[in-house]
Amino acid sequence: MSVRISRQQWEALLAELDLARRQRHLVTYRALLERLQLPTPAMLTLTAALEHLAAIDAKSEQPLRSSLVISQGASRLPRTGFFECAERLGRFSGPSDGVAAASWHASEVVRVFEFEYAQEKQSQA
Repeated sequence: MSVRISRQQWEALLAELDLARRQRHLVTYRALLERLQLPTPAMLTLTAALEHLAAIDAKSEQPLRSSLVISQGASRLPRTGFFECAERLGRFSGPSDGVAAASWHASEVVRVFEFEYAQEKQSQA
């Protein structure tokens, strides 16, 4: 199944993640779904977009911005698929739940908070 979003929705996703990064906040999948108004199936569309962004970040050797998106459950971690994607990209190794995943995620979030992404430099120029 192919999932696509418009350029406007992609740019809105990047803007939401940039805002979260600058404010040093995490954002839930639900909040992003509500703000972005993605086409059905919305969660599948969001997941595909976040995985695409993770691939872009990994290829550029940047921290994974998709790590800022978490479940609203008690774990406050991304869904299992995030860790599976990070593992495919060579960024994470191990079970997607437990202490190792939580520790890796926390350090990746700090890296995202501290990193200046290329489009931010361009928009500030």
